[in-house]
Amino acid sequence: MTRAPLSRDEFIEWLRREGASRYHDHHRYHALMHDGKLTRLQLQQWVLNRYYYQTRIPIKDAIILSKSEDPAFRRMWIRRIRDHDGDEAGEAGLELWLRLAEGVGLDREEVASCRSVLPGVRFACDAYVTLVRDRSLVEAVASSMTEFFAPDLMSKRVLAWEKHYPWVSKDMLEYFRSRVPRARRDSLEAMEFVVGHATTYELQERCVAALIEKTRILWHLLDCAYAAYIEPGWGPDGPRV
Repeated sequence: MTRAPLSRDEFIEWLRREGASRYHDHHRYHALMHDGKLTRLQLQQWVLNRYYYQTRIPIKDAIILSKSEDPAFRRMWIRRIRDHDGDEAGEAGLELWLRLAEGVGLDREEVASCRSVLPGVRFACDAYVTLVRDRSLVEAVASSMTEFFAPDLMSKRVLAWEKHYPWVSKDMLEYFRSRVPRARRDSLEAMEFVVGHATTYELQERCVAALIEKTRILWHLLDCAYAAYIEPGWGPDGPRV
């Protein structure tokens, strides 16, 4: 017997509940970061490895764009690529992240080359591109809805960095600040699209599964960084940070 689709409110609550409980703001790497307990090296390596994820975002968005035959959707979604790539070189999200890298004392060209990215981080980020490529349009859009939880995390991060890592110039935190309104806008647009196009319970279920898979990818990225840069420093009373 085919199950009836959930109501709009029930479906949204399901998406929010699964995303919130699995979002990577709960990860111990973030907990240490926001408590001011990361060393300079540990903060730098998070920035360096996370940049590879940032480079995958416009690629996955281009794939999502190519899945739609609706010009209105494409006009809306292409803005996300511009947000990261910019209309000209030297602007937008990827540039802001490279400035952040410089702000924490990293070599810009080394970060941009991605040659020092952990293999596990590379694997996780590439898995996101594969996820978007292999799923339907509505599932691919659903996987992006981790952005719904990003504004709170970004706001918390700015406050934590300003308080605990004063050696990083406040000007270098512009990526985090810029993502607060954009992530809120993007997540609401994605939510409306998913709710409007997941018209069966089976499709709703697949959208939730895509969102869960995305949270696992983000979590795995941090697991890799934690294992490489924090666990080796553990002592009998906990991490030496």
